[in-house]
Order: sequence, then C-alpha cells, then structure tokens
Amino acid sequence: MEMVHAFVSAHNVAISAGLLILAYIFIATEKIPKVTIALLGAGITILLGLVSQNKMIGDGLNPHYFINFVDFNVIFLLVSMMIIVNISTRSGVFTWIANELLKFTKGHPIKILIALGLFTAVTSAFLDNVTTVILVLPITFAIARKLEIDPLPYLLTEIFSSNIGGTATLIGDPPNIIIGSAAGFSFMDFLYNLTIPVAVIMIVVLTILTLLFKKKLHADADKMAEVANMDNSKTITDKNLMIRSMLVLGLVILGFVTHDITHIQTCVAAMLGASVLLLFEKPTDILRDVEWNTIFFFIGLFIIIGGVEASGGIKLMAEWILNVTQGSQEAASMLILWASGIISGVIDNIPYTATMAPMLSVIEQAKSAEYAFPLWWCLSLGACLGGNLTIIGAAANVIVSENAAAEGHPIAFMRFLKYGIAVVGVSLLICTAYIKLMYL
Repeated sequence: MEMVHAFVSAHNVAISAGLLILAYIFIATEKIPKVTIALLGAGITILLGLVSQNKMIGDGLNPHYFINFVDFNVIFLLVSMMIIVNISTRSGVFTWIANELLKFTKGHPIKILIALGLFTAVTSAFLDNVTTVILVLPITFAIARKLEIDPLPYLLTEIFSSNIGGTATLIGDPPNIIIGSAAGFSFMDFLYNLTIPVAVIMIVVLTILTLLFKKKLHADADKMAEVANMDNSKTITDKNLMIRSMLVLGLVILGFVTHDITHIQTCVAAMLGASVLLLFEKPTDILRDVEWNTIFFFIGLFIIIGGVEASGGIKLMAEWILNVTQGSQEAASMLILWASGIISGVIDNIPYTATMAPMLSVIEQAKSAEYAFPLWWCLSLGACLGGNLTIIGAAANVIVSENAAAEGHPIAFMRFLKYGIAVVGVSLLICTAYIKLMYL
C-alpha cells in the first residue's frame, strides 16, 4: 500500500483530475445513478490518500482532512429549504396561487402561457426550480386537457422560466448556493447583481415564445370559460399549516435579506425555520421526502473536487485561465460566461460549478476580489442559464420531459435543442451586454 501511496503522491494532480473527469463522464452517460458515482469517487479519493482520513497532524488540524472539503453551508441550506418547501407544499398554497393566476387570464391560451411562465420564474427564485415544475405540471396538463390544446408550448415555457427564474437568487438554483458559499455572497448580493439581467431575459424569452407559439394557442370560448370559472375553494387542504408555513418561509427569507445587518448565515436561518416547522410534523414523514440522493451527490462531489484542490490541480487550472486571457478581466469574464453556458447545457451544472468555484477562489487570491467579482456573476449566469440548452441540461428539464412522456406528449431531444439554442443564445448575449456595461 505504501508503494501505491508513493505513486499517487508523485502523480496526484493527474490522478485526481482523472477521477474527476471519469466522474463527469459517468454522470453524463447516466448509466449509473450520479449519487453512486459521486460516493464511489469520493471513497476512491480518500482511499488513495488524495485527501486525508485523519483530522489531526501531530498537535494541529490537518488542512487536507476530507471533511474540510465538504461545504456544509451548502448541505444544510439545501436540506433545510427542502424541508420548508415540502411542508409548505402540503397545505396546497402554491397550487392555489397558480390557479388564481390562471383564473385571472380568463382562460386565454396566450395569457396562460405568460402567466405560467411568470409564476414558474418567480416561484423558482424563492423555492427551487425542481420543486416548482413538480407543482406546476399537474395544473399544466389539466389546463391543456380543458382547452384541448397541445401542452408542449406551456411545458417548454415552464422549463425555460424555471432555469431563468432560479438564476436570480441565492436559493433558486444549486449552482448559486455553491457560488454564494465560496464567494461569501449574501442573498441580497444575488438580488442586487442578477435581478436586472434575469428580468430582461425573462421578458425577451417570453416575448419570443409567445410569437413562436401564437398559432398553436387557440381555444373555444366555452372551454376558456371553464378555466376562468374553475373552483379553487378546496385547493388549500390545511389552513393552519398554510399560515404557519408561509409565516416561517417569510421569516426565513427575511433572515436571508437582513444577513448584512444580522450576520446570521443563510444556512442557519433556513435551519431554524425548518426546525420550527418540524415541531408540528412527524419528522420521519417529512425527512422521507428530502432529496437525499441530491444531498449525498453534493457530499461525494465535494470530496472528489477536494482531491483536485489538495493536489494543486485547481491552482493549475486558475493559472491556465489567467495565462490564456493574459490577465484580462474582460477576456476572463467572457470565457467563463460563454464556456459555462455551453458546458452546463451538456453536463450537469452542479459538478461543473462545484469545480469552478474553488478555481475562482484561487484567481481571487492571485489577483483581487475586485478582479474576480464579475467572474463570479459570469459563472452564475452561465451555469444556471446554460441549463436551457438541452433537455438534459438541468434537473427540472428532465422531470418535465419524463412527465410529458408519461402523459403522451414526449419532448424530442432535437426539438427541444432547436428552442434551447435560441433561448440560451439570446440569454448569453443579454448577459454579455450587462456584464460589460456594469462591471468592465
């Protein structure tokens, strides 16, 4: 075993990078569950000694201890928000809001497309985009059946809107949670820096989709009246739960917003909110619905990337970017924005962001916080918006696709790609203009 460790120590950069690339390949092929790949990769990383199993070295703490590379701010924020959202959803409040919005459209198919797009975008910013599409899908299929129209325009709009809306806040999309923790950005930092480009992109994309689908969205007056007069009185199944969960969710978001004043970390605010709601529930019922696959995927991934970081591989990547861009802040920003947008459309944006975040931290240390500031926002915009490129670009896309197929409305890869290229292209062009105007 000593000979193995000696060999690994001599070639630690190549071996750790090779493990990460292998993990990427297996995650992309989806032959094996990605949580299994992440945990297996993490186990091999620890076994080979790329990160240490020992917490202490002599009398001091070991900086390469594998637990040090797991970002528990991200883990606890994810688990806590999953608990809060799961409990809140049980009251029926989000379905009630969506139905009221649809009634407001008077059943007009084009207005419904806009309403569903806006509801999905705004909700994705404050819950997460996967939960949001799960909430809105049954409503979408029910509306399409009532109006006797193809649900595809609505489904595509919801996918694009969920990824765009999730880009706007710290908690809207997992890549932003990773970036927020690595860069030390608060909830308000994301709102200040990303709300404007996200709002502009949302308006432009909704306009494009409305024009593209205008001919397909027609319904009879009597069927429109059915939607306009739908009974929404029994949607909220538990009023006490609704009041309790909305109050807690509101206070948690207030905690996020006031972080700069209170200095309470977002994960702590979320953890307190989740704990309060659990006082009124059976924890086993709620914790059963937490996406533990996602949580352990993150943990495994952090350890694999920790191996690359401990070996010095992340530092080499950072130096390569600085060399290629010749130290130009503008060139580095554009490279990260467009590369992130394209790569995140092909592979999962979570491992991509988890790899890039420590690299940007190294660039920040080498240059300055001022130099790296726009680079963080380029990573966020590219990674989150790039998910709209392909039907496998983000978890929300896959969930919508699977549900659509089950309902008899499959979304073909190439058909989605046709719209995805247009949406991502427009989105990244708007981001390019915004980044240049605001930061460069």
